[in-house]
Formats: sequence, C-alpha cells, structure tokens
Amino acid sequence: MNRPKAALLKTGKMARLVLCAAMLGAAVPTMALAIGGASGAKIDYEIQGQIGEVQINPYKIAPLTAIIKDGGYTISDASVTIVPKKGGQTISYRVAASRLKDYAGIPVFGLYADYTNTVNVEYVKHYGGKAEKIKESYTIYAPPLYSDPDGTIFQKGAFFRDVKVTKVDKEFADRLYFVNNLAEKSGNGTKVVWNNPVGGALEWNFAPQNFIIDTQGEVRWYMFANPIYDLESIYHGGVMMGFKQNDDGALSWGYGQRYAKYDIMGREIFNRRLPNGYNDFSHSMETMKNGHFLLRVGSANYKRPDGKNVRTVRDVILEVDANGNVVDDWRLFEILDSYRDVVLKVLDQGAVCLNIDASQAGHTLTADDLAKMDKNDHFGDIVGSGPGRNWAHVNSVDYDEEDDSIIISSRHQSAIIKIGRDKKVKWILGSPEGWKGDFVGKVLTPVDAKGAKIACENSKCEGDFDWTWTQHTAFKIDSKSKGDIIYVSAFDNGDARGMEQPALPSMKYSRAVIYKIDQKKMTVEQVWEYGKDRGYGWFSPVTSLTEYQPDKNSVFAYSATAGADFNVKSGAFTTAPNPFINEFKWGAKEPSVEIQIMNATGYQAMPFNIEKALSK
Repeated sequence: MNRPKAALLKTGKMARLVLCAAMLGAAVPTMALAIGGASGAKIDYEIQGQIGEVQINPYKIAPLTAIIKDGGYTISDASVTIVPKKGGQTISYRVAASRLKDYAGIPVFGLYADYTNTVNVEYVKHYGGKAEKIKESYTIYAPPLYSDPDGTIFQKGAFFRDVKVTKVDKEFADRLYFVNNLAEKSGNGTKVVWNNPVGGALEWNFAPQNFIIDTQGEVRWYMFANPIYDLESIYHGGVMMGFKQNDDGALSWGYGQRYAKYDIMGREIFNRRLPNGYNDFSHSMETMKNGHFLLRVGSANYKRPDGKNVRTVRDVILEVDANGNVVDDWRLFEILDSYRDVVLKVLDQGAVCLNIDASQAGHTLTADDLAKMDKNDHFGDIVGSGPGRNWAHVNSVDYDEEDDSIIISSRHQSAIIKIGRDKKVKWILGSPEGWKGDFVGKVLTPVDAKGAKIACENSKCEGDFDWTWTQHTAFKIDSKSKGDIIYVSAFDNGDARGMEQPALPSMKYSRAVIYKIDQKKMTVEQVWEYGKDRGYGWFSPVTSLTEYQPDKNSVFAYSATAGADFNVKSGAFTTAPNPFINEFKWGAKEPSVEIQIMNATGYQAMPFNIEKALSK
C-alpha cells in the first residue's frame, strides 16, 4: 500500500523517538522521570533520610555549608553533629526554631572540605497531627577549598590550608576561629585610581581569603566570594575587612565602596553601596547596639582651605542606620591636627599598612619630602600630612555608649583617641610629642598601679609602661569598665617605637596590650602586655588585632603579618608572613592557644560562636 510521503516521514520520526527513548531509558532509568512522563513531574535526585533533599552551598558563597530541606513537613527541636575526622574536633549545635523557618530545613555548618562527611541530626517531625522524634545520619560530600590564583610564589601550598597547631589548652579546645586574610596583589586588580577629584585609596585592592578553622587546624568554613566580589570592578572590588559577628550571629564587614551583612550560611541580609558623599571603606565596621553601623571611610569630595578638591584617605567615621541612611559623621581632618607630622617622619616606608614595599624598608620621610608633596600636588594613598593624604590611617573605631563617644586607632598618629558626639577630643592615649594647642591637655598621663606618675621624656617612659606605636585596633572592654574607669585593648605593632627607627630591623617587636584609663583624672595605667619577650619573631609591621572575649574571660590576639622572611641582599620577601593566633586567660603571661597559619597575609581574626549563629 502506498502511503503519503508526509505520513512516512512522520512515522519515521516517531520510530526514531521511540528508539531514542528506549535507549535512554536503558542507559539512564531516571531520565523519563526528569521530563515528567505519565505520572507527571517528579523529583529524581537522591534524597536521604525522612524529610527532604540536601542542598550544598545553598547561597553560593559558603561551600562547606548545606541545608537538609524539611520536605514540606513542620520540624522542630533540631540538632546537628558533624562527625569529626579521627582525632578531630566535633562541631555540634542546636538549631533555633527561627533558623528552621529561615532555611526551610536544618542548616549544616562545619563540613570538612574534599571529604565525605557524616552528619548526625535529631529533630521532631510533625505531620497529620502527630509528632515523631527522628534520629538519622546523612552522608554529604563537600568540595575542595578554592581561592582565586594570584600567580605569586607565595601561594603554592597555601590557600589557607597550611596550619600549625602548637598549643591548645583543654578549656579552649572547642574554639572556632574566623580568619580574615588577604591574597597577594595581582595583575587582575589595582588598575584603577580616582581622578575626579584626585586622591582616595581605590588602588588598595586584594582578593579575600576568609575562613574558619577549628583548634585542630582544619578549615570548617570558607567564603567563595566570587558571586559577590569582582577584583576588576570599582564598585564590587576592594579589600574585605572589618568583620564582626553581630549579636544575631551574622557577619558584617565592608569592602571598597560597599558594606554588607550575611549570615553564616551565606544568606544576604544586605549588601549596599556607600552613600554618595563617602568612598573607600576599609579596616573597620562597628556594630552599635541600636542597630546602627560605624564605617571607616573617606570623604568623596572635600574642598581644602587652599581651594583644592580631594578625596580624603581613611579619615572619616560614618554612622548609618539599619536602613543605610546617614546619621552622622566625624570628619577627622576638621577635628584633629592633620599636619602633625612627627610620626609620619619616622615611619618605616617599607611597611605602610598593607602597602609593603621591601625596597623601602628602613627608609623614612624628611620635612622636605612632606613639603614637596604640597608643592607638587601629590595626593592619594601616600603617607603625608593634610587632607587628601594618608595622614591619619584610622584602622579601628569602637563606640562607647556610656558617653556617646567613639574611640579610634590612628596608625599614622600612633594614637588612640576618644571623640564625643560634639566632635570634641576627650583624651589622647599616645606620645605627647607634636600635639599643639588644646590637644596638649588631652594627652593622658602614665601612672603605675598605685597611681604615682611615671617619669617620661618625650616618647619614652620609665619601667614597663609604653605607648602604642602604629597600633591596630583599640577596643573598650565593656565588662571590665565602670564609669570613668575603662579598660582598652590594642595591638601595638611597634614600628617607630620611641619615635625612631632602631639600629637593626631585628630589634623591633609587637605587643598585645591592655590599658586602664581614668577618664576623670586623665591618667593611663598599663595593666597587661604580651609579645615584647618574643621579639622580632612575633613582630607584625602592619595589620593585627587584640580583643577581649567575655565568654571565656580571655584576651585574643592575632599577630597577622609576623614571620615573613626577608632577603637583605635582594631587597625582597622570600616568604609570605606566617601569622600567629593566640588566646590568653585574663592576666596570663603565656597563651593558652597558639596556632600559626603559614604563608598567609593576615589582617584580623576572632573567635567565632556557632551557637550565636544558629542556636539563637
């Protein structure tokens, strides 16, 4: 029988489709399910346990997290335990009811990288008016660690994987430490500078390396920043810095022209551009109890008294509310003396914060050098006096709600300074050299434990007392402070100690230090220090942190750029730094914890509280 050509073609197509379907069905039994079929759309991927599927890295930026979805059931009373590797650290936590709703399931934190993890969960499943208590295990493979390459010799074998654990006392064995490190500069970044108006710190651009380690040195969380970060973008690049764990457990920080807040699973709470009048966030984002934030930024356009318009450098503190509206600012070039240059002239120009230039090691500036900057209109992220240059380099800001004031750490003034809401200086913790006018009476007087004045000559004092030098971080210890008596922690980096460079670089040292300040008597007592006896091996020329931890009545320190090897003949670093994590019982002379991160440029670190993040 002759059939129309069209019908034959149709029949042939149908036969081929049937044959292909049969072949696919034989090779991949679930293919028909994936495209529906007679029974309709179905889920055909693996489901473990009694509730729902497992989503690894659910928000794209935290690869060592997962969510075990609730499967449409109502679940409650959930808890999670990550079974450790042999001899490893157990991570176990209860999940708050609100978190179960946030994630539509059970959040899993602390997976080992490139490892098939066993995750034990307990929960109550509610369905059909019944409640059933469930205990089960899930098998979850987490991917390897990854960091964008920078092409340097320092990166080989690093990528935050080489961690040396020297000491962990039993009471600190459950610690998790959040580490904020930076990759080396690379050809992919540092290509853009502001020129309208001139100045600013836009060229300051390092890719992030943010991670959490346990006390065995294992990475248990890290940030895959690429979805929210672009090294080549003006408005999505910069240096991720100023991390804080908020009271709600989430992380806040800033980078370049942005400031952000995300929870530990990677869920975005906000990620905003700086308000238009401000630029170049770095170093510090402080969370206030009223939900506001203090950001260390620069002015996007300031007209100097000489009529020149500039972008200023690290000398403005901005307060924004929870919705990002500007509340107030502290324009430090109008509050302090931006032409106090005594510290600027003794800084080691080889290490000006993260602008480390080995070829300039040991070099300092002269009065002529500073004068030429003004004469030649040199502005930007350079050490120099006056607005539009890096005269202040504020690297931390803390809020004291007792008197509605801020406490700042100014590296390039080697001073910790308290300033009120009225923009008036309350006190200055630092060498009296170079301060003029009303500032002279604001410098605190050193005293001993009995309140007797310590003899000082210019920048050097008798006994154990010392000022801080190019310090990083200055935080009030709220639980130890009362009224006019406050305690302040700081990391004294130690460059230009005593307002001079030592005869040999190996004579430099850093300190973690705590001061007791009587704000009424205008005195300061040094009550604790660590690091002087460790000498050059613990010396961090830049970055670092010291901060009190109320949960264990301890002091945490991160000597973040210690231990870099330097070849004097070639004038180059032969290794990256090898930062130290230390934690001390209150008043202890030796640390209870020492962990060293090898081949890494560190910025800051802090203990991380998983209960705050997921159990509250």
